[in-house]
Amino acid sequence: MIDAHHHIWRQADLTWLQGPEQPRIFGSHGAIKRDYQITEYLQDIAGTGIEKSVYVQANWPPQKFAEEAAWVQSVADAHGWPHAIVGYADFTSDDACEQLRWLSAYPLMRGVRQQFHWHENPVYCFAARPDLPADPTVQRNIARLADYGWTFDLQVFSGQMGHAALLAHACPEVTFILQHAGMLEDQSVDGWAQWREGMKQLAGCSNVVTKLSAFGTFIHKNDPHFIAKMVGETVAIFGADRCMFGSNFPIEKIWTSYREMLDAFLAATANLTEKQKNAIFKETASRVYRL
Repeated sequence: MIDAHHHIWRQADLTWLQGPEQPRIFGSHGAIKRDYQITEYLQDIAGTGIEKSVYVQANWPPQKFAEEAAWVQSVADAHGWPHAIVGYADFTSDDACEQLRWLSAYPLMRGVRQQFHWHENPVYCFAARPDLPADPTVQRNIARLADYGWTFDLQVFSGQMGHAALLAHACPEVTFILQHAGMLEDQSVDGWAQWREGMKQLAGCSNVVTKLSAFGTFIHKNDPHFIAKMVGETVAIFGADRCMFGSNFPIEKIWTSYREMLDAFLAATANLTEKQKNAIFKETASRVYRL
């Protein structure tokens, strides 16, 4: 099995872990406000059957984007984990292409994430405005990922998925990985409806796949029933061959263990075919991130 989304970090290099604890999208995070390095991650996955993993950028200070990739590459060189890196670049800037060139020095680079999720609730808001995926500069810069064969990890809320679909259409040679199956945060009837409509828009773009991950983000617990519903509906919209499992560790470690979280995903996929399960837990991530 492949874990297509996890983080490791050194506290000294992070902005969101420093200083007094502030409200976070995932709630109180005091339990993980410390170094989380590859040795602890390997302890967390011991006995779970995880064979490979993908590191996703962890919001170092933006000017240190190349240092982050360099550090993760050095960790992989020393430990053999992780097996791919999703780094950071600022696609709103005029020098985004130069940032990509710097990142290309690191052999495990496979893609880039810049978080575009915007919300009226300031605790949930990360981007400066909701329509960044439709910005011409952003679209032009993200299209350059194709020069390196890299992906873009797309993080938006359901209300932004129309803009995100425009981005995917504007960059047909780039594969987009929708983070956390669209980050459903509103479980009202209307919230589910908006999410389904946005997911269908994105699924209509052949160059978009999605991660089944971080389903505890807004409920702050490991809920097998909710995970099963999210997995079932997402697979029905995208198809298993365009879905991949990700742990979002150590964030999920705030409320659960890796084993318990993975067991919930295994239960959620129990009724799928072996081919579908193999796609979700191995083949999609292996293909998209070239593992």
